[in-house]
Amino acid sequence: MAQLNITLNQEEILQLLSKDHDQAFRELLRKSLNSILMAESTAQLKAEPYERSEERTDSRNGTRERELKTRIGKITLTVPRHRNIPFKTLVFDNYSRSEAALIASMAEMVVSGVATRKVSNIMETLCGTTFSKSSVSEVFKDLIEKVNEFKDRPLTGDYPFLIVDATYFKVREKHRIVSKAFMIAYGTNQEGHREILGFEVYDNESKETWNSFLQKLKKRGLQGLLMITSDAHEGIQDAVSKVFPEVPWQRCQFHFARNISGKSPKKYQAGIRAELQEMWNCETIEDARKKRDEIIADYRDVAESAMSCLDEGFESAMTVMALPKNLRRYFRTSNHIERLNKELKRRSSVIGIFPNENSLMRLMGSVLLERNDVVSSKKAIFSPATYAKMIKSKTVAELKELAEEQQKLRAA
Repeated sequence: MAQLNITLNQEEILQLLSKDHDQAFRELLRKSLNSILMAESTAQLKAEPYERSEERTDSRNGTRERELKTRIGKITLTVPRHRNIPFKTLVFDNYSRSEAALIASMAEMVVSGVATRKVSNIMETLCGTTFSKSSVSEVFKDLIEKVNEFKDRPLTGDYPFLIVDATYFKVREKHRIVSKAFMIAYGTNQEGHREILGFEVYDNESKETWNSFLQKLKKRGLQGLLMITSDAHEGIQDAVSKVFPEVPWQRCQFHFARNISGKSPKKYQAGIRAELQEMWNCETIEDARKKRDEIIADYRDVAESAMSCLDEGFESAMTVMALPKNLRRYFRTSNHIERLNKELKRRSSVIGIFPNENSLMRLMGSVLLERNDVVSSKKAIFSPATYAKMIKSKTVAELKELAEEQQKLRAA
């Protein structure tokens, strides 16, 4: 190993320390790294400067200056040159790796919901140099490749359960601020593990956009569906009936209960919610229908509109009763995806208004990619053996019958 000779001027360093600690440390670091560069040159040439040696492999050819960004600021290093064989150094190799790690950290901060202005300030503190807001934004543009790879990946195997929903984000478009629908598909595979299956940005929620979203999932290989859960948006219902006509739709019980409660006089809302909870928890569909009739009889006179809502939407909210009892609670609402939406909102709060649609897709897609790693590693909802048993049971036939009934009602 080459010997390092670091020459320091004591008086100069002490003077710097008394006035500017950062400058003093930069000077110490500059001289130390320059000594490393000279030692590396000597080791590669196998000769000291002006030394005559039979082992010498090349000769020196002057120096060049190169800047290095460090945690205590920029320093200018004197890099040796060799005449025939290029000089190699670990100093800048290590810097390149550190720079790559820094860029990854910057992207990570933005994905985690740290405002780009704050990221810029943090980087300036760490590196002693200024990063503009636009340069920080440029750092994570390559995230879109990973996002698209994840979003468009082939779907293999069966996904018996699917939950879909949309949330909205503000985006600048043609000098205006508009709301964009961000649609998400959240599935459970045949091994009982949840996955984020897909997401897309659309101008709005409509029959056309929801049909497009589900068609994309189907083209990527989504199969084996037994049930689809969502709120009662007409666009979703239309898309389910057209793209997956053999799959029954489960109306989210949480949203349905909120709709019923919202149509009730305030003083009866708590009582109705409690009654509805008892109805959701019934052992059989027959018990649930009996409970529904009791609720309607008790509240028809004081909450007519709410009871009409309950009567009309009851059957679609009870599709889940065809499943084994131990699985019902997982698929009777879209609460899992609602929690995911809240996380997206939290992460985007520091952004406020996205500069464009690509920015929205890049950042929210990165968050979903991160969340997918978390949810897919959690304990399975059911085992492959449970799934295999369910597939062979009467459950599948019952669900298909429900899908046919829903198709007939839509056609009526």
